[in-house]
Amino acid sequence: MLKLPGMKLIRIVVILGLYIFFLNLAHASTIVRIDGSSTVYPIIEAVAEDFQILKRGAIRVTVGISGTGGGFKKFCRGELDIVNASRPITELEMEACKKVGVQYVEMPVAIDALTVVVNPRNTWSGTMTVDELKQFWEPAAQGKITHWNQVNPAWPDKQIKLFGPGADSGTFEYFTEAIVGRAKSSRGDFTASEDDNVLVQGVASDMYALGFFGFAYYIENNKRIHAVAIDSGNGGVIPSAQTVGNGSYQPLSRPVFIYVNARSTTKPEIREFVKFFMDNAAELVSEVKYFPLSPNIYKLNLENLQNNKLGTVFSGESEVGVNIEEVMKHEARL
Repeated sequence: MLKLPGMKLIRIVVILGLYIFFLNLAHASTIVRIDGSSTVYPIIEAVAEDFQILKRGAIRVTVGISGTGGGFKKFCRGELDIVNASRPITELEMEACKKVGVQYVEMPVAIDALTVVVNPRNTWSGTMTVDELKQFWEPAAQGKITHWNQVNPAWPDKQIKLFGPGADSGTFEYFTEAIVGRAKSSRGDFTASEDDNVLVQGVASDMYALGFFGFAYYIENNKRIHAVAIDSGNGGVIPSAQTVGNGSYQPLSRPVFIYVNARSTTKPEIREFVKFFMDNAAELVSEVKYFPLSPNIYKLNLENLQNNKLGTVFSGESEVGVNIEEVMKHEARL
């Protein structure tokens, strides 16, 4: 082994240490920090991967999965550049952001068809009405509605196993708003997880299971689980590009979002990332099996970023059956 004089060795160690320090500092200054919805995660992951390849590693994008609610908690503490959300920001989250001076630019990025799923061996509930789903999921069902035939006598006298996102999930909020009639109003005795893959596995492994989550997780696993046709009064409708596009898949079609921290928009890497996202949104959203918005919406998102249009055009709660084109015309409020 080559032996170096003591002082020379110390000098090399110091120089190496300084190199590593400044290298890490340089990397730290070019990180885009994102967290939030597991439903929106596949979209952001695809954007982040392609963007980092384009930038040849000069900009690093970190993407967490804390759920929409968990993501907003971090975002409103100023810890994130961008939060993913599977529903609009709520009044409580708006107040939390105000308290610490966090402002934001709101951007709808795709349409998701929230999908109700069953095990492939389930031969009885290929179609379910909104009222039948409500009977299973409403708070009054806890400890009382435990078997399939309690909701529909034609269904088997077998215990149902329910799977769904946790309380921090925007998908959970939207589902309860659309099906039960009030956000977060749900029975509590079901298997909850912020990891949609856990929910997929739960339904795939139990013949008498029923669950719900974003369309992308269903379509990626459609040999292991089956989608339920939702009957909101005009017969059962399966989620698809056609039924989402023509508005017939109701009430479980909903927009998903990103919110960009206004302070972060002064950073070149954030503006580059958002522009790359909006320029390529239609292709990347479709690639991961979600449904793109019109080109006008993505163009308007960039204009809002350029013009620093802050706040939300939504009402501070999950809204069922909204027309994005119309809502985007509303005045934003902080």
